[in-house]
Amino acid sequence: MENKYAKLFEPMKIGNMNLRNRLVMSPMGTFTPMQDGTESEEGMMYYEERARGGFGLIIIGAQFINEKLAQGGPTIAFNNNRAIPKTTVLCERVHRWGAKICAQLSPGTGRNGMPDIGEEVPVSSSENPSFYDPNVICRPLTVEEIKEIIKDFSKAATFAKNAGFDAIEIHGHAGYLIDQFFSPIWNKRTDEYGGSVENRARFAVEIVQAVRNAVGQDMPIIFRIALDHRFPGGRTLEDSMPILEILERAGVDAFDVDAGAYETMDYIFPTAYVGDACMAYVCKEAKKYVKVPLINAGNHTPETALELVNSGDCDFIMFGRQSIADPEFPKKLMENRREDMRPCLVCNEECIGRIFGRLTQLSCSVNIQVCMEKYFQITKTDNPKDIVIIGAGPSGLEAARVAALKGHHVTIYEKTNDIGGILKIIATAPFKKRIRELIDWYDVQLKKLGVKIKFNTEIKADDTILDYADKIFVATGSVPLVPNIPGITGKNVIGVIDAHKNGVFGERIAICGGGLSGCDTALELAMQGKKVTVIEMLSECAQDAMPINKISLMRMLAENDVTLLTDSKVVAIEPNGVVIEKKDGSRETVEADTVITAFGQKADTTLSNAIKAKYNIKTTVVGDAEKVAKVGEAIRTGFYAAMAVE
Repeated sequence: MENKYAKLFEPMKIGNMNLRNRLVMSPMGTFTPMQDGTESEEGMMYYEERARGGFGLIIIGAQFINEKLAQGGPTIAFNNNRAIPKTTVLCERVHRWGAKICAQLSPGTGRNGMPDIGEEVPVSSSENPSFYDPNVICRPLTVEEIKEIIKDFSKAATFAKNAGFDAIEIHGHAGYLIDQFFSPIWNKRTDEYGGSVENRARFAVEIVQAVRNAVGQDMPIIFRIALDHRFPGGRTLEDSMPILEILERAGVDAFDVDAGAYETMDYIFPTAYVGDACMAYVCKEAKKYVKVPLINAGNHTPETALELVNSGDCDFIMFGRQSIADPEFPKKLMENRREDMRPCLVCNEECIGRIFGRLTQLSCSVNIQVCMEKYFQITKTDNPKDIVIIGAGPSGLEAARVAALKGHHVTIYEKTNDIGGILKIIATAPFKKRIRELIDWYDVQLKKLGVKIKFNTEIKADDTILDYADKIFVATGSVPLVPNIPGITGKNVIGVIDAHKNGVFGERIAICGGGLSGCDTALELAMQGKKVTVIEMLSECAQDAMPINKISLMRMLAENDVTLLTDSKVVAIEPNGVVIEKKDGSRETVEADTVITAFGQKADTTLSNAIKAKYNIKTTVVGDAEKVAKVGEAIRTGFYAAMAVE
């Protein structure tokens, strides 16, 4: 059978390194390395699974060249030869599956250093304000310190070669320390490392030369650089082209190119709002200036990857969070099993969200096994059970999938005529297409696994089917919160879920509740051309949104002329709109044809309480029926419930 994606699996070269295909796993921090500077078993198995899954090249997340500059969390100690033996194990476990492995080396984050990690006063190219706290002014590196960093790169490169890495990537990306030398907005130096483009590139060039002298001609050097910062005063595509030419002359074998800076962080960690292949546009211009291969990342799908490679503007495609969501997707594409590829939601919640928010190792909203592959292996049982699942929302679907993979007999009872629950109902916007794809993926997987789904069937606590079940998972989800507000039952008022299900009448829309659900709905309606006002009692909208996602959301709400009324309490709903009360006690009416209520959800516990009262020992409540949370947590509870059945 002809393979649509065959072009992605052509053997390729970077320098003298042979690669089995064009698919590259993006470098992403994992927070898995140990305190002694070696990679943990969790981290090793994480990388090994992606090598086994079919990637041509694995680039491990940024490794800092010394402890002093390590302002981004735990990494392998590339400055300590005692870490070489354990790192060799990592390389050989990746090689065992036919993939190559690349070490990404970084001199640090500079002004982007995370609070409470590394030096209290960060270093930078010049006296720049810290990104996280502009009141903190960074200390400029001295020339002597720059020379020491270059020596440390040489040592780290030697470490990488001795440990068995196949290539080295230099992290000059997105406003980090090297980029702070490249860019006039951050580089105000008057010595040989500032001024002209050649001087601003000198730091990077000397790093490339030091690495080359350490590893020789056979080991490729890749350079990661954001070609377009996408903020006023930042470096533009045009500004970046001379830098590429200088670095190619210095000996770089390939460029890893994309866009963004911390000022546009939603491109460093692209959100669902910015769309697929959101940074592919930088390749066309770069291809005019360099002869070495280009690598590109940024919310790629197999289809956008194929399109970009076929255009001739790029040679390799990087997949980051998609490799987290499904480490085997390259193999699935090779085997013409596109329908089995579990989609990344691009939600940022359990990958970078965990790292930024909790300083703990990454996971995934849709793949609970990430970084826990050793402990969360799904194995067939010798003692299959009969499992009844009530509700086909995300927690119920995941529980069914995992239980079926373990060999249990699974039946889902769903009171509607479709799977996906509220999650599918609300996934109507263009920026929620990955959610729709996830529900479709579950549909395919459950059919292949032989899971029975009884639609239009509402289970009661006294149904005899529960008597015969060995295990019962209650996944009945949540119901809307409906506060006691005059007029809330009026004909012009609909709940946010019904708004997605049935559409919205009129051109002027008022949304009561400025959480993530209300703001997402506002953006979707505004993109349809409606005039939308969001009313929020608190001082800020979308407080429950993941901070990086919120950057995109707020920008797009502004671009689509959505009015955000904060510190505004809904006191009544009338036929012509919503009466609000401001902090000073004054009242006004927000005129609207339709009023949408988005005051949140609460767990639907009626059935679960009744079933637990009768079958407590064999009943597990999962998803929103236990606690209202985001989709990743719902999937996690379903996974755990199924894994606990032995």
